[in-house]
Amino acid sequence: MTKTLITGANKGLGFETARRLVAAGHTVYVGSRDPERGRRAAEQLGSLWVQLDVTDDASVAAAAKAIEADGGLDVLINNAGIEGRTPDGGVIGAADVTADEMRSTFETNVFGVVRVTHAFLPLLQKSDAPVVVNLSSGLASLARVTDAGTPTHAYPGVAYPASKTAVNMITVQYAKAFPGMRINAVEPGYTATDLNAHTGIQTVEEGAEIIVRMAQLGPDGPTGTYVAAEGPLPW
Repeated sequence: MTKTLITGANKGLGFETARRLVAAGHTVYVGSRDPERGRRAAEQLGSLWVQLDVTDDASVAAAAKAIEADGGLDVLINNAGIEGRTPDGGVIGAADVTADEMRSTFETNVFGVVRVTHAFLPLLQKSDAPVVVNLSSGLASLARVTDAGTPTHAYPGVAYPASKTAVNMITVQYAKAFPGMRINAVEPGYTATDLNAHTGIQTVEEGAEIIVRMAQLGPDGPTGTYVAAEGPLPW
């Protein structure tokens, strides 16, 4: 049975992805920073859970040790992420973004992906069909952000799109380094979740579709790609 870890899975896209993969027959570990929320989500899903704070080395190491003791891992979904908004829910634009804001966003969205991936690489390398799915964004695309007159071009934030562009590069470099794994970046679309103060225009059911699809790739599936539900995206 395929064993899958999803970071930040106690709510939103992570929770819906977990629900779908449990239904597809995966043994799913709900990764949650908050133990109570993790336990509650796992009870609802009929899944397992593990305490996992992607910004904390000790937490990630302990999660990897626990999952190794339980038999290993086949699929890693790096879902946990933050956007960083003002107290009233607004996007922090170029005039107001600070180095501290950038650092905080990168700690979760970029360094968290590397921290978790690095910790679980030894387990993934033992799998017959290892898969890594990194949550990216359409805002990571330099081509789309520079296409005047589009919603992507109009987005004023700095920290979040920069962090997701970094995730795309991380995805490509890991995919080249580990050709036996399927490692891809996905754009779930502008989904209504806590991350964007529920301003998204699609449901978590719609957003999770591409995550679930890429999580179930076989050994002959694509790797090193950046895709949305409708197909590949320009870098």
